[in-house]
Amino acid sequence: MSWHDDSDADEYGEQRPARERKTPAQLARRAAGAAGLVAGIVVLVVGAIFAVNVIGMAANPGGFAAPPAYGSNMALPPMAGQSEQQDLNAPADGDTTTLDDSSGLSGSELAPAPMASIDPEWIASIASATDIPGRALSAYALAHVMITESDAECGLDWATIAAIGAIESDHGSHGDTVLDEQGNTRPAIIGPALDGNGVASIEDTDGGLLDADTNWDRAVGPMQFIPSTWAEWASDANGDDVSDPHQIDDAALATARYLCASGPMISAETWRAAVFSYNHDNDYVDHVARVANEFAQAAAG
Repeated sequence: MSWHDDSDADEYGEQRPARERKTPAQLARRAAGAAGLVAGIVVLVVGAIFAVNVIGMAANPGGFAAPPAYGSNMALPPMAGQSEQQDLNAPADGDTTTLDDSSGLSGSELAPAPMASIDPEWIASIASATDIPGRALSAYALAHVMITESDAECGLDWATIAAIGAIESDHGSHGDTVLDEQGNTRPAIIGPALDGNGVASIEDTDGGLLDADTNWDRAVGPMQFIPSTWAEWASDANGDDVSDPHQIDDAALATARYLCASGPMISAETWRAAVFSYNHDNDYVDHVARVANEFAQAAAG
């Protein structure tokens, strides 16, 4: 019995319907139709995948599985009123000495801005929303203001600087260190010796001046600068005529200048390149982006 026998019975004893004999032309048309259907389904699937990924990449340049690839875009911190600044900068009662705001920065073309210039109500509000200590936040905000005045095209904001400060030293409070009212880290934050043992190998470049190590360099301060890098980007944000990597105002401004040296941080690619220059690790860049965006979202309420 052949497979196309019209009298063949099914498993229930009923006669199977007669099979229509197909001509070669009909078979060819059916094959072509099936191929067209498969091709159409493939096109739809590929199109859907492409559309979903385009939307996903637009919202998250690192892809769905990656942390945000681009940092925040925060507005410039508000300044205190002019009269309030004058009152805060005025000599104390009985003090006839006038304050000198004309001192230049050591290793920087920027002129120091008084800490009182940042609106204290803004500092209090954003510190509460983000859990960034107020003294550290004022340093990040000051760096944002100063770098914008000197390099308006950079696009760097306080949230990115704060994210780096959070990751590098928990805003100057790593271990048993505390940040005093003047912005100094007490005791100083000094990283491990860069002796090539699981870390980079960098022999001493500062005679132990900043890191108390005359054999190897160590990262120092709340923003963890290597002494040789600090020598290039040393800054004096608080206007005391001293560039100190252990003082958070100076360190935050040096961080801003270092990042902006890479060029405008106004796209995902250029933002990532700048942060990557700070630490050559893509996981680090992703971490900074995530923390910066968390700060930005908290500040926005």
